[in-house]
Amino acid sequence: MISEERLLNLLLSPHISEKTSINMQKNNTVILKVLKDATKFEIKIAIEKLFQVYVKKVNILVIKGKKRKKNKIVKSNNWKKAYIILKSGQNLNFLNNKNS
Repeated sequence: MISEERLLNLLLSPHISEKTSINMQKNNTVILKVLKDATKFEIKIAIEKLFQVYVKKVNILVIKGKKRKKNKIVKSNNWKKAYIILKSGQNLNFLNNKNS
């Protein structure tokens, strides 16, 4: 069994961009930043328990940190992104936007 503390700390923030807003409207998909050691099953359980919605599918992707050079080499950290596909009729609004 997964502890409730782990489930609360698992989801970091929504990943908001133009592409994600299009996915939310067309495919009923939500994109979140999650912990690097999170699994698909843990993410699914966390979303279902915290937001009372039904999850159809979870895909995860590790984003590699970028290197930038300008007199120094600076590397940002790797992070993990989760694509959560909700079942039809389910809605998960972070910004309380009402879609017509």
